[in-house]
Amino acid sequence: MRLAIALLMSVPLVTSGATPAAHAQSDAGDWPRYARDLAGTRYSPLKQINTRNVTKLEQAWSFRVRPEGGGAIVGSATPIVVGNLLYLPLGNAVVALEGDTGKEVWRHPVKGGLARRAVSYWPGDKAHAPRIYYSNGPSLFALDAKTGQPVTSFGKDGALALGVPYNSPPTVYRNVLIVGANTAEMPVGQPGNSRAYDAITGAKIWEFNSVPQPGEVGHESWLDDGWKGRSGTNVWVWYMTLDDKTGTLYMPVGGPSANYYGGDRPGNNLFGNSLVAVDALTGKYRWHFQTIHHDLWDSDLPAPPVLLDVKMGGKTIPALAETGKPGLMYILDRTTGKPVFGVEEKPVAKGDVPGEWYAPTQPIPVKPRDLVRNHWTPDDVVTAADTNEAHAAACQAVLAQYGGFYNSGPFTPFFLHEEGGPVKASINLPNNGGSNWGGSAADPTSGLIYINMSEGGSIGFVEKRKDGADYGRGTAGSGQLYDRASLSGPGAYSLFNASYKDATGKSITLPCIRPPWGRLIAVDGHSGEIKWATRLGVSDSLEDGKKETGRGNSFGGPIVTAGGLVFIGATDDHRFRAFDAKTGKEVWTAMLDYNAQSVPITYRGRDGRQYVAVVAAGWSDAAGARSEGGKPANNEALIVFALPK
Repeated sequence: MRLAIALLMSVPLVTSGATPAAHAQSDAGDWPRYARDLAGTRYSPLKQINTRNVTKLEQAWSFRVRPEGGGAIVGSATPIVVGNLLYLPLGNAVVALEGDTGKEVWRHPVKGGLARRAVSYWPGDKAHAPRIYYSNGPSLFALDAKTGQPVTSFGKDGALALGVPYNSPPTVYRNVLIVGANTAEMPVGQPGNSRAYDAITGAKIWEFNSVPQPGEVGHESWLDDGWKGRSGTNVWVWYMTLDDKTGTLYMPVGGPSANYYGGDRPGNNLFGNSLVAVDALTGKYRWHFQTIHHDLWDSDLPAPPVLLDVKMGGKTIPALAETGKPGLMYILDRTTGKPVFGVEEKPVAKGDVPGEWYAPTQPIPVKPRDLVRNHWTPDDVVTAADTNEAHAAACQAVLAQYGGFYNSGPFTPFFLHEEGGPVKASINLPNNGGSNWGGSAADPTSGLIYINMSEGGSIGFVEKRKDGADYGRGTAGSGQLYDRASLSGPGAYSLFNASYKDATGKSITLPCIRPPWGRLIAVDGHSGEIKWATRLGVSDSLEDGKKETGRGNSFGGPIVTAGGLVFIGATDDHRFRAFDAKTGKEVWTAMLDYNAQSVPITYRGRDGRQYVAVVAAGWSDAAGARSEGGKPANNEALIVFALPK
């Protein structure tokens, strides 16, 4: 059986000689990767800032991310720090800053695209200086980490054309750069394959077929030739995780295209919506675990798993925890892909879209239990006691507009709506939110896994695509027969929200399910039980006593420190928070000018102080509206905190 890889045997996988520096342990005070370590724990051993003194945190310095005169929004950007140098993408530039002062050390202009998410660091070896890698989408670039100048020996004059674009930096392992793919959401198009390149030269090493070709593992899951030319099925998130001891790479593969119609791709559709383990140096398949069979909800795996060891019955199990948009957590043995606490294939409802193929069951973990609500009844509709009479009435009006609803629990199908015919609307929870690209953090010393979850619903149906109608997501010209729609129009993703006017005449939009709408959750990896859950975010528009609703937090994620703290932004209420890692109690809050919807970091500066940093962004509409905080919209800043000197 052929493997889903293309090995270029002439390319050395690791530079000859001693173990490369890229494989060495980083300084405890650094944050050298997006998630700090290859395991993706986002755990820092620093404890200068702790539960006893965190209330004393104050802003140490800030850096304007969005340059004067405009530029790209990079609100999801997360910096890395190595040796007191902080590296940050600005969209139209990459900069290096002093970690303790914010002083700009160098600036590299980005051309032909944008650098938005993060950058990657390679420590070099005896013959090569450390490098910074970034992507502008079509190409991958190498910079000298000290000077910011292009490394002209990489690719062609410092640039490597990727062929299939990837809008994020590579995952660096030894001398290998691993990238995913940002493909369009058309049924037929560019492949979503992951690829690997030599960190020194840029030569291609391997490519993994995310849609298995004839003779490869999983090919049988595509019936009626649905695999031919299939696009999507890609790792679009901006980092992957890896077991350094075994050299195993874990790829969170998204759903196949088209998102809401799969009649032309019958079968379970591997490796769509799957966690796929491969050898990081060769791309050789090791195992897979599919979280959704035949995805019809656009419920990608938007973040890679976090790796940690768990103890059961006196035995230590190398494990990982994977979460995604449905709000389920799968804890697996990371050497085999087998569930640690069990997964049950449970029957799910079937829709009525002509020609559609419906999976009869979906995998539901035994533990942890559901991290968000995925069943809905009329009792779950928000009441005036939850928010206010105007909002509750507006929510009832939404339901009346649709003539009711249908919900069968997890993986509720969408039903066909024919032009002029009656509407049978489905309400799905958790509205394609759950856990998004923010992902998880884990404390390897306690075995606790921290994850932020959004709760809410979406309402809609499937219709036959109308000629010339805009169904969004870059699918104009798609040959698919059906697509997602709502009473708001073709392609509209209608959240089960409702708007009302407050006493000042301002329009307020809030979810129509009862709070909480967002939570921060700690799961005990050793038992699979929820240790604690706390509401994350406040609704300032509501009256006192009702503000603690939790907020949507699909962007950004947590980090955890040896000081016993979980730091997180993620919410849309302009707040950056710290929680007690053991109890979930909120112990510190900073009010920001903008929303901190990126993953924060913490590091030790040259002066010996521990810093905590996060990017906060202000957004506006085309008319140039100002942000809710009254500051100019479309502005961003890197905000850095520390204890007083």
